[in-house]
Amino acid sequence: MPASVFGEGYRQLVLLLVSTRKAAKVSQAELGKRLGKGQKYISVIETGVRRIDLIEFVAFARALDIEPEQLLAELLARLPDRLDI
Repeated sequence: MPASVFGEGYRQLVLLLVSTRKAAKVSQAELGKRLGKGQKYISVIETGVRRIDLIEFVAFARALDIEPEQLLAELLARLPDRLDI
């Protein structure tokens, strides 16, 4: 992932989103389509160029047929104790 202005916590979020999408065998283009967006929208999020908000996080999870609570629990397990925001 290229250099980002976001901290380690956000990096973990991006890694989780990418790995979850790939595990579901869904392309960026397909995920974008499911969200009513283009592939570029997914790309800028997955490369750390653009942040996502909580509502987008829930939409991502649902578009990948994963319970948002499950995805959030996985994220929480990955986060460092101290979060820089």
